[in-house]
Amino acid sequence: MDSQPNSPHVLIFPFPVQGHVSCMLKLAELLCISGVHVTFLNSDIIHRRLLRYNDVMSRFSRYSGFRFETISDGLPPDHPRSGNRVVDIFDSIKMVTKPMFRQMLLPGGCLNHMNNRPLVSSIIADGIMCFTIDVANELGIPIYLFRTVSASCFWAFYCIPKLIESGDLPIKEDDEMDRLLHGVTGMEKYLRLRDLPSFCRTSDLSDRAFQVVTSETQETYRANGLILNTFEDLEESALTQIRKHVPNLYAIGPLHGHLNSRLEAQMTSPPRSSNSLWEEDRTCMTWLDEQTPKSVIYVSFGSMTMLSRDELIEFWYGLVNSKKNFLWVVRPNSVAGDGQTIPAQLLEGTVERGYIVRWAPQEEVLAHPAVGGFLTHSGWNSTLESIVAAVPMICWPYYADQQVNSRLVGEVWKLGFDMKDICDRVVVEKVVKDLMDTKRDELARPVDRMMKLARRSVAVDGSSFNNLNRLIEDIKQINRSCNKTVTTHPCFV
Repeated sequence: MDSQPNSPHVLIFPFPVQGHVSCMLKLAELLCISGVHVTFLNSDIIHRRLLRYNDVMSRFSRYSGFRFETISDGLPPDHPRSGNRVVDIFDSIKMVTKPMFRQMLLPGGCLNHMNNRPLVSSIIADGIMCFTIDVANELGIPIYLFRTVSASCFWAFYCIPKLIESGDLPIKEDDEMDRLLHGVTGMEKYLRLRDLPSFCRTSDLSDRAFQVVTSETQETYRANGLILNTFEDLEESALTQIRKHVPNLYAIGPLHGHLNSRLEAQMTSPPRSSNSLWEEDRTCMTWLDEQTPKSVIYVSFGSMTMLSRDELIEFWYGLVNSKKNFLWVVRPNSVAGDGQTIPAQLLEGTVERGYIVRWAPQEEVLAHPAVGGFLTHSGWNSTLESIVAAVPMICWPYYADQQVNSRLVGEVWKLGFDMKDICDRVVVEKVVKDLMDTKRDELARPVDRMMKLARRSVAVDGSSFNNLNRLIEDIKQINRSCNKTVTTHPCFV
């Protein structure tokens, strides 16, 4: 786990929200295990929260070649950075963070200050921050992009110009949302207008979020390669299409399973790996220990979803009326109108069958034998964690790639049910009963099959195992080229 002075030095720069930071930290740790120097560049506010609720510093201290650096995201401290306000981060980063990032990479800047470490030899940047390509090219540093969404979502984003040309976008007032689309090659048989990423749900092509995801995705070809947190058996069709436009593609997921696999191969008791920005309430694990196998439905809508009070109440009634035990994560400040009186029936039903926490150690929860289902927002990290744990899903997507993911879960992979655009207590009750009882056996076979494929992909000689090794070798080869021409190579200018 020790890096050598002549080891490559990779700068990893995630978009500053939890889902992106969490999986890119896992990639950072995988690189550290392979002896690569890593500098992880966090926004100031993300880094403070990470340190506040985590043992991340002690976990990474065992890697001599790892360090954190911080940079401003350009927003005031009280900005919510969630829900529909996330788009503000795109603008502030491009205006405020970009020049700071360039300055940090210049000779003598904090990212390239020697201090017994090699200079930055390559960059892995979040794929929705393509300004990093401009900086990297200017300074002569090779750069890889990491997209934290599914391959299928990335491909849908990539096809937006074609969807505009065909007249499928922008969405019109009288559009039939359940009609199939023919502009996303390989997904014609199941992708509906309703299943496009949420940023496509606009009648105005000048919409800021729509413009960002479209333009940033089209810039991907300019990088040295594209990294995706997925595996070949899961998204073969989308990966095949993407490679026609971005040939140097590394499908290395599921990253959390990959990291756990490699740590277990090196350590008898690998530490828990949590990158949460909220304090985890571990009392829920004790509560789960008291429940019977597969009797609990776990409910979490992730780190960004904002619920209305009406939505909260509908989900709550559906869970209580299903008569199933439930563990529900209700994140602080995630409900509009929160604090109003809750009907007594819901409080009584929760005391009897439920347990509510502000945040939970999700990987451990999903792996617990008491958990038999997952009501999820269909974030990509959550989807992969559920697949590896062999837990069927009920999908209620909120935004971004989640609409695509939920369609794949319900229609293509048959790993659960897609409940997008519906928030009704009767429907919630029925779908929970279907998942936990009526259709449990029907779901068991595809869920078990996909779990085995996921675990095989990160095992020795699996597709993701080999793709990660190829990425590491490519990074090391770049470094060797830099070392051979140390006085003239742009990595050292």
